[in-house]
Amino acid sequence: MYATSKIHYDVTQKEMKQPTLIQIWKTQNELEQSVAGKIYEVIRRKLKEKTQCCIVLSGGGTPRNVYRRMGLDETNTLIDWNRVQVFFSDERAVPPDDPQSNYGMVQREWISHIPVPRSHVHRIQGELNPKSAARKYEQEIRKIFEHDPVVFDLVLLGVGEDGHTASLFPGTDAVLEKEALVTSTFVQQFKNWRVTLTVPVLNAAHEIIFLAAGTKKAAIIQRILEKDTPDIKLPASLIQPPQGTLCWMIDEEAGLELKEHSSIIIQRL
Repeated sequence: MYATSKIHYDVTQKEMKQPTLIQIWKTQNELEQSVAGKIYEVIRRKLKEKTQCCIVLSGGGTPRNVYRRMGLDETNTLIDWNRVQVFFSDERAVPPDDPQSNYGMVQREWISHIPVPRSHVHRIQGELNPKSAARKYEQEIRKIFEHDPVVFDLVLLGVGEDGHTASLFPGTDAVLEKEALVTSTFVQQFKNWRVTLTVPVLNAAHEIIFLAAGTKKAAIIQRILEKDTPDIKLPASLIQPPQGTLCWMIDEEAGLELKEHSSIIIQRL
């Protein structure tokens, strides 16, 4: 197993977290438009600062709408796609043409509309044995970063009603993984295998965005954001980058149960 130098996160630590920025839009439509713009803004900014930009994308219904907007956005033409590397936070154990494939969805909605080189789109090979897929994906990530620490420029994540993010589900060993960048996990509630990035590598990112919309997410968002310390029973609460920035971008419905307190900063847009 690889060591993750400079990338470590102890889920048992009891340090108080820094206030988290919550940006709330009135409608889901406004939210999706703003997140699409934010992703392009980060890519363009990073390409002015360095030779390449590495982003991590999530699956899910709300991200799907964001990617669709990105595919139609003329900002596409202003980006040097030869310097962008695209990764995925997690994947189900399915082939890329399966309707449940995160890669397949992103490919249809966004990647097929931009001139990014195929070799710069790094999918998790869900058709392989999950452990083999995790091992191969970690090797591919390390190959791109070569001798540098694995630090993604931007990570887009969602959150489930049970508090999971990526495929880090409550009660699974994946939540506790501290050394590997990628791991496989069996999700009992769905009776399927997943491959996912782990907490340490997610927390090492420069910028992390949580995207959520709708009333069904309101209760879990309130539980996560009112936690003073990370809780392995709510895996999304473990995502607290020590050097990077963390922002929740949600609509009014998803933020219905949030109240102002010392752990969060709310911006209503």
